[in-house]
Parts: sequence; structure tokens; C-alpha cells
Amino acid sequence: MTIAEIRFQLIQKLKIIYSESEAANITELVLEHVFKFSKSELIINSQRKIDDKEDRDTVTILARLLQHEPIQYILQEAWFYNYKFFVDKNVLIPRPETEELVEWILKESVHQKIETILDVGTGSGCISIALKIILPTVTVTAIDCCSEALFVAATNAANLNAEVNLMLLDFLNKENRKQLEQFDIIVSNPPYIPRKDKETMNKNVWMYEPEKALFVPDYDPVIFYTSLAEFGKEHLKEGGSVFTEIHEDFADEVSAIFKKNEFQFVTVKKDLQGKNRMICATGNSCD
Repeated sequence: MTIAEIRFQLIQKLKIIYSESEAANITELVLEHVFKFSKSELIINSQRKIDDKEDRDTVTILARLLQHEPIQYILQEAWFYNYKFFVDKNVLIPRPETEELVEWILKESVHQKIETILDVGTGSGCISIALKIILPTVTVTAIDCCSEALFVAATNAANLNAEVNLMLLDFLNKENRKQLEQFDIIVSNPPYIPRKDKETMNKNVWMYEPEKALFVPDYDPVIFYTSLAEFGKEHLKEGGSVFTEIHEDFADEVSAIFKKNEFQFVTVKKDLQGKNRMICATGNSCD
């Protein structure tokens, strides 16, 4: 069997659970991993015969994919802001909308002198590490309540040579928050999906990604934003800003929470799909 033939087979089988475009994208990732070829090299070598090991590796990965396991967990890698991150089942898979949040912060950094950043619920460390790489003079602190997630973040910080201060801390505990100092930027991609919405989600998300990083109680779906706003009120430096991802259905509620905590300007920003996806709360306007 050739690489071209195995590509065709993978796409056809993955189309059972994925759209055709998703099946094609996942197939390319599998082929690049198994054959150690770039996309262009795969095209050039499309008629190359595969050996027994390559066949076994492909079959093993396909079996896991057909159980809805995300390709990022299978390969233990995900790309974020053009950097390759190690990921496992203890952290969320970085997503394009989070890249948009980082882009927004970088845009605002042109107008604001930033010396310190806090990343709340860092997970894989993708936000804090990307910001540290792009803003090397900034002191970046990243916290998470999960030690396993912090291990992943530490691995990525080491792999990408990014000096980030990592702390094990439960941010919902007010007493714990007193350990933290003041910051120019507070950024977070917190859990924000009500638990009742679990069954409406794709299986590759709720079956494999960490529940603690996804879901919030149905009775208080904005619990993390209350903590972020209360903390920001006391721990933001003058002119500082809070940037956070939000659930598209709770933009008004989250905005109200920040305004209640004396944030003069609250800006809601849509993602590339046109959904209310992030908020900037500050004493100054956010573009």
C-alpha cells in the first residue's frame, strides 16, 4: 500500500465521525507523524510503499481516533501561536479563539506599558508562554489548581525556553488569592460551560478533555468571572486590564459583573466565527 492509498483510506474512515475537511486535516497530521514527512514531502512521496511498522502505527492511531480521542492527545502535541506545545489529558487542547485573545492583548500592549502578567488557570501554559516569548521583558506568572496541569506547563516552558513563574493555587479561594501581587494584565481562559450542556458537545471534547477545565455548576456558570473581577479590582495596577474568554451566552452577565466591580470600560469582542468570545475590562477603553 502507498502513502496515497493510506491517505484515502484514513479520510474515508474518519468521515464516519468527522466532517470531510476535519477528516482530511486529521489525516495529514497522522501521516506527518507516522512518516516524519512535511506536507510537501508527503505529496512528493505519495507513491512510496509503506512498511509494516508504518502500517501498524497508522492502524493503532486510527483505532484511537475512531473512539473519538482527539488527535492532539494521541500525538501529544498541539500548535498554538506558531509554537508546538506538549499536551495530555490533564490540560485543554489550545484553540484558535484563544490565539485571538493573545492577539488582542498584544494589540493593547502597544498602548500600555506592561511589566507584569498573570495567567489564571494556565493549563498547558499556552497563553502565558506565548506572551512571554513575544514580550520577553515582561514578568509572567501562571497559576493553576491542578498539579498535573502545571507539570505540562512546566514542560512546555522548558521546551520553548520561556521563563514563566508557575504556582499551584486555587483561584476560587479568596485566601489563596492574597498570595498574589499586583499585575498590569490579568488573563484567563476559565471553565465556563454549564454542566447541563455536556451532552450537546462533541464526544471528542467531553469524553477526553479534563472536566475541571471545561465545566462550571449550572447554578453559578459565571463563578470564575466573579472571582476575576473581585481580584482585578484589588490587584490590577493603575491602567491595567483583565482579558478573559467567555461563554457566548453570558456576555451580558459577565460584563455586569465587571462593571459592578468598578471597571469603567468593558468591551466584548467576537471571535472569527462571529460569537461573543472574549472580554476586556479596564479603567481605559479597549480597542
